[in-house]
Amino acid sequence: MKKFVVVKQLLDATMRNHMNKYDAQPHRLTFFLPNTFTALNMGCGFAAIIMATKGLYYGACMILILGAIFDSVDGRIARLTGTQSEFGEQFDSISDVISFGMAPAFMIYFKYFQDLGRAGMIISFLYLLCGALRLARFNANINKVPSNYFQGLPIPGAAIAIIGFIMVTLEFDFGMYRNYYAAAYVVFYALLMISNIPFNSFKNSDYVRKNRRKVLALILLILVMVFIYEKLMIFVLISAYVLGCMVYNIFSKDTKVEIFDWEDNDEENES
Repeated sequence: MKKFVVVKQLLDATMRNHMNKYDAQPHRLTFFLPNTFTALNMGCGFAAIIMATKGLYYGACMILILGAIFDSVDGRIARLTGTQSEFGEQFDSISDVISFGMAPAFMIYFKYFQDLGRAGMIISFLYLLCGALRLARFNANINKVPSNYFQGLPIPGAAIAIIGFIMVTLEFDFGMYRNYYAAAYVVFYALLMISNIPFNSFKNSDYVRKNRRKVLALILLILVMVFIYEKLMIFVLISAYVLGCMVYNIFSKDTKVEIFDWEDNDEENES
């Protein structure tokens, strides 16, 4: 009888070990899933660089937009599966430097700035530098910035702005001063990334919550317009977002509490 009990206990322990192994397996798979999308984003950035060196700017823009889609998916998957990790955050930032920092810098250099000599190299590097600084600041202040605002323009937004400019110049002739327009445009968006201008993320928007059907219809309309006439609509949409946020910030500056004044708040708490 005792032997039977001992054997039963051994069988139960073996079964529990197997069940724990199978229970842990899906968790490992879900951990790799968001990082897979992050790696796909990085791959899109790498492919965009290769295509830009060959003069295939339209294809480079399209594949970089695909990278932006992958970038928007990886974080949501991590939150849905409960697999957020510091490793994932750092891997995502490294991927963003390549896809939304390095790739657009190469694209704008080969497209506009080769004839500008060293000045063209400096302008392209300025965009990359500001993008890297933007990501470093985001990681440092990730627990301080309110979720409904971005501190400065996010680097994917700046990359989409570069894509929009390239696409619109493929469609329309900007004349002999096109390279100088591009230089001013790139410097403007580079500085926006390291600015303290609040850009709305719409994550906690009361209007979005109260008008979900209208917002969904608007999103579908925008997607259709982008699909039909992408060479113009990408530029129009990112310009409207950036200018809208800047105008709103100007007119609401007197009534809005400063969002990013943490140093003053820390000094008040210490005193």
